[in-house]
Amino acid sequence: MTLSRRGLIARAAASAVAAAVPERLLAATGDAGLFEARVARVQLAPPGYRETEVWTVGGTMPGMALRVPQGGRIARTLRNALPQPTSVHWHGIRIANAMDGVPGLTQAAVESGAAFRYDFVAPDAGTYWYHAHNRSVEQVARGLYGALIVEEAEAPEVDRDEVLILDDWRLDPETGQIAADFDAPHDRSHAGRIGNFVTTNGRYDLSLPVRTNERLRLRLINASNARIFALALSGLDGWTVALDGMPLASPEPVAEAVVLGPGQRADLIVDVTAAEGETAHLARVEDGKGFAQVAFPVAGTAGGVRMTAPGALPPNPRMEVGGLGDALTAQLNMSGGAMGQLDAAVLDGERRSFAQLVEANQFWAFNGTIGMTQAPLLEAARGQTLRLTIVNDTAFPHAMHLHGMHFREVAGDGSLGPLRDTALMLPTETREVAFVADNPGDWLLHCHMLSHAASGMMTWLRVTA
Repeated sequence: MTLSRRGLIARAAASAVAAAVPERLLAATGDAGLFEARVARVQLAPPGYRETEVWTVGGTMPGMALRVPQGGRIARTLRNALPQPTSVHWHGIRIANAMDGVPGLTQAAVESGAAFRYDFVAPDAGTYWYHAHNRSVEQVARGLYGALIVEEAEAPEVDRDEVLILDDWRLDPETGQIAADFDAPHDRSHAGRIGNFVTTNGRYDLSLPVRTNERLRLRLINASNARIFALALSGLDGWTVALDGMPLASPEPVAEAVVLGPGQRADLIVDVTAAEGETAHLARVEDGKGFAQVAFPVAGTAGGVRMTAPGALPPNPRMEVGGLGDALTAQLNMSGGAMGQLDAAVLDGERRSFAQLVEANQFWAFNGTIGMTQAPLLEAARGQTLRLTIVNDTAFPHAMHLHGMHFREVAGDGSLGPLRDTALMLPTETREVAFVADNPGDWLLHCHMLSHAASGMMTWLRVTA
């Protein structure tokens, strides 16, 4: 069976009425220390297509889910059974630099047939994820990622805790296989690799049966290469309680769409308000239209009345950002891409014209330089506060991700926003972020539109002990 591209998308959108039982994230089984990256085949596209070849951890889609208590130890031996070198980045976890998983900066890539031992303590409760960080524009697009959940000592009162990993895939509409155009110049110079087939937990028709008045914790993870998800609630009433793993000071009612750029996460606590026989939805909003991201068919009632509004999650350690008056300051200017103003930039130590950059398939610059520099963007002593002004002088959004630490946005009045590890920067937007350099090592700062990172949008900073 084959479908046109239009038909493929239409089948995915039809998930609003689907009621299939979902495949759940799988806990680790067998050797608790083994973490094997390997090729697998899963039924990703609708029935009638053959299984899609994906790259996974443990053979499932998404990859093996990890759950540990706050302060718990994660010790996993990555065994690489893939045809390319790889590594694992533990996105959002504030861990030792040697465990951060960035080839060329914190470790060597793990060659095919080789292994690497990751061993660290998870200091922060919250919703995190892991993903490949070598040739990530390809390896993440092939599915090499999974959830990492660090549980609070005092969990909120909910009936169920659901992890929802959002992704899009670029599938050949004739075969249902992943398109191998990972270095496409259009993706690298425009919005990034946007897929034509959207899933949650590897399913286009994810459906989770619920009861009226049931309270759920929804852990949302945007694992896509470049898609920005705008998510709305239908038949659900909820609150945002954490962003990028970090608890908010107080829950915020979900009145408008929850927007997640690539790499970002949000924890929602929601009550099912739809009546028995109806279907609630987590809906994806695109071009003013709603599509079912996850369906929640209602059968039965969890109680006669709704629960009271939830309280705040317990704070994680080291969430304060002080010392703003004495902070070390710097500026990061983003330029390039299609419809941009970049006429030349430094590439591999030489200043090159935009025409030469296009020939090299490199399109984006930080402070006039494409890719990693010899010297860090910033160097700070441990404990010093940093203030970084980021200027998006381009025609496209960028999801700026800082490794190893979290930051707060500084508003015009000097107030500080929520603690995050990834900031979604809209075109022509300027933001200032502040953070305490409390984690020694060399840390990556890059755009999580992974095609943009591969074509220039990467830099680094150093925290000295």
